[in-house]
Amino acid sequence: MPLLPFSNVSNSQVELSQIKLAVLIDADNTRPAIIEGLLDEVAKYGVASVKRIYGDWTSTNLRSWKDKLLEYAIQPIQQFSYTTGKNATDSAMIIDAMDLLYSEKLDGFCIVSSDSDFTRLAARLRESGRTVYGFGEKKTPRAFVSVCDKFVYTEILRDQQDLNSLDEADEDKPAVKARRDFKVDRKLLKLLRDTVEDLADESGWAYLGGIGQKISLRSSEFDPRNYGFKKLGDLFRAVSQFETEERPQENGTGRQVYIRWRKRK
Repeated sequence: MPLLPFSNVSNSQVELSQIKLAVLIDADNTRPAIIEGLLDEVAKYGVASVKRIYGDWTSTNLRSWKDKLLEYAIQPIQQFSYTTGKNATDSAMIIDAMDLLYSEKLDGFCIVSSDSDFTRLAARLRESGRTVYGFGEKKTPRAFVSVCDKFVYTEILRDQQDLNSLDEADEDKPAVKARRDFKVDRKLLKLLRDTVEDLADESGWAYLGGIGQKISLRSSEFDPRNYGFKKLGDLFRAVSQFETEERPQENGTGRQVYIRWRKRK
């Protein structure tokens, strides 16, 4: 089960420092502007033990990547374009991924590309018991998105550096605006309601942490940030059809959030 940042799973349950990941980046289909946000996101799931990026580094098309490689200690893998119209980078990534699968003790792979050619690779890695995290733009074909344990759209990573620089007061401002302007669509509403009802007790309440894990099994690309919310709880609070309740932890000083479908009066 992959660790999800919106699932309220504590570090005591899963030691991130022991989860080793390989980050494989398709330079031809990834923008340098996301790299800081990408690596911050990967750190939520484990340690990037391997960081490699693939492309033809003799080409001027990848010039904007070169400064990022040194800054973030990413190993460039040279792959010449032998034939026009053929993407040799994809083949190099796939071969490397399979070599790493059998030669390194890795718990998962982060495949960074919007290319559907990696669909079979992701499926093969999962068949071998590895967790697969996909990262790509919203144009990524559905087949690749669905085959990953978790898929993150890179559009939400582009402004990660600016978000990190905001102070706590500023962080509340976009959230307030998002709650006021947010309108839930039928597909999202059904996903949220079905998940809550699956986990609800006799009174209809479901624990938010369990909801996050359950949603990830139903929809690999679900992320509250896709809708303008940093946390899953904020998304539920913005949907008028749900009500939320905070309860003290039974064996702790913190509080837990519960969700229920709002009953009609």
